[in-house]
Amino acid sequence: MAKWTPTHEAPEPLEGPVVATITGGTVLWFVLFLAQLPFYGWYDDHGHAWWVWTCLAGGGLGLIGVWYVRGRDAAIKRDAEHGRSQVVEP
Repeated sequence: MAKWTPTHEAPEPLEGPVVATITGGTVLWFVLFLAQLPFYGWYDDHGHAWWVWTCLAGGGLGLIGVWYVRGRDAAIKRDAEHGRSQVVEP
């Protein structure tokens, strides 16, 4: 089996409002959890209780994600203040 090699370079990663995006997604997961909670009996009766818990897990993992991207942004700003380059040469 031959090894696949790319025919062109990968594009630069997109940078945007990462903290806002992750925070918005986390809020959405928690809102979905709270919206489904009153109907837990119906979900449980029909074998779909995992939908409710999936939303809670998404919100919990989102909190970890918010913590991570806030630290990442702080590190990038700290490095920029010291004049360090963000590009790593191979």
